[in-house]
Amino acid sequence: MIWPFGPYGTSIGLLLVLTTPLYLLWTRKDPSVRLSLREMPLEIINQRYYWHLFLYLAMFGFKAFTDHHNEPLKEIVGGYTHLIHAIEGTFVLGVQSIIESEVIIQILSLHYLFAYLFIIWYPPVHHILSGDRDLADLSAMNYVLIYVLAVPFYLFFNVEVTSSYVPGIEALMYHDSWNLVFFTSNDPFDNGVPSLHIGLPVSLLLIHRAHLKANGIEISSWRHRGLDRFIMANVAIYSFSILYLGIHWVFDILPGLLLAVICSKTCIHIQPLLRESGIKAAFRTFTNPNHVKPILLATILGMLAISVAINGPGTDSEHPDFRMEGDDVRLDTLEVHSLSNPTIVTITNVGDVPVQILLIDRGLVEPLADRGVIDFESALAHGSSKTLEADSEWSFEHLPENLLDVDVILMRSVQGSSGIAEVAVLADYPDSDKLLVSGILLCIPSFVLTGLFIGTTRSERRLDHSG
Repeated sequence: MIWPFGPYGTSIGLLLVLTTPLYLLWTRKDPSVRLSLREMPLEIINQRYYWHLFLYLAMFGFKAFTDHHNEPLKEIVGGYTHLIHAIEGTFVLGVQSIIESEVIIQILSLHYLFAYLFIIWYPPVHHILSGDRDLADLSAMNYVLIYVLAVPFYLFFNVEVTSSYVPGIEALMYHDSWNLVFFTSNDPFDNGVPSLHIGLPVSLLLIHRAHLKANGIEISSWRHRGLDRFIMANVAIYSFSILYLGIHWVFDILPGLLLAVICSKTCIHIQPLLRESGIKAAFRTFTNPNHVKPILLATILGMLAISVAINGPGTDSEHPDFRMEGDDVRLDTLEVHSLSNPTIVTITNVGDVPVQILLIDRGLVEPLADRGVIDFESALAHGSSKTLEADSEWSFEHLPENLLDVDVILMRSVQGSSGIAEVAVLADYPDSDKLLVSGILLCIPSFVLTGLFIGTTRSERRLDHSG
């Protein structure tokens, strides 16, 4: 990467620098709606925008707590990447071969990070500064609710990124010295389903259209049309980049679109209650007689799905987590969960091709990663390696020295071997059993929101038929 700062710092910097000029650009036709700096504090107090800030702060902690469950629960629920691969095969390999350009890779990589953060941050700010109270509420709620809806998938339906599973796919986004530390610290690499890079902006677009319809506004004359077009353009770019960069499967987009429908509808139902009558009235909608039954049904079915996933078909030891061929190098991160109780790591060669396994400090890998390629030969001099023949395994205890002591596992086919190597990695974290209970509890809000969506949809259809 040629960018002077790290990925997060660069994205936040761009976000802050571009917020004002883009706001001025998109409100240029109606400058009378702009709030002055003197008006902002009073507007925030009068319109209770402080709860938007609370939502974002709460989401920061909620997401970190959810991610803390991901790797420990994987030992209990396994993964389902093999199912997605069986459906669509190696289609994404063809997408990555469309164009080979260093400039395109850098632009798409920066866009992948920046635009997603921008769509999370900017719309509420834009609508607050434009005096559009309802859309400010809805765009803030959109980010929170769509992530809450995705939690059961992320914790109990693990799907690896394509660059871990499809031979020949390069991890253009992840295996790069500029952002390797950032992604190994923040991305589990197995949260493919659903794609919120598609779901989040599409949900916002659906909210926009519902708002236009409810207020009888033509989109051609809408004052937020510039922002809407920007979001649409980003959906189009993401539809290509998430496949091209070795991240998502095509299948991942479909659940993302489904969650967008559920999220947008739920936000539109809750927001007026929350705005006009307060949080108690918003919560009362969940106890509405028309909503209780679908909420209970969705929760029961969701809990049943979780019970099937626990020690279920995803834990079959024959299913690999990583597949590689030739010079492909795969990477897995060992998270720090305890400084006193070791993690028991078992790496199994479940294929027919011998593989080289290397346990190494992440900091030593960082300078060896460049545009999707990791220099495995140079890394061998700095870590503990082992060659696994077919149907053999390597088990060891991993105990980090401090919270910043992050190790990674590198995998590659033994040089000169032909065929596809397949490896399964099982990490038995010391807190996995305890986290199972809280992980299940984290999923309940998603089931409740899904039930509310079903209940409100049924009620609207009844009204339409009676009308």
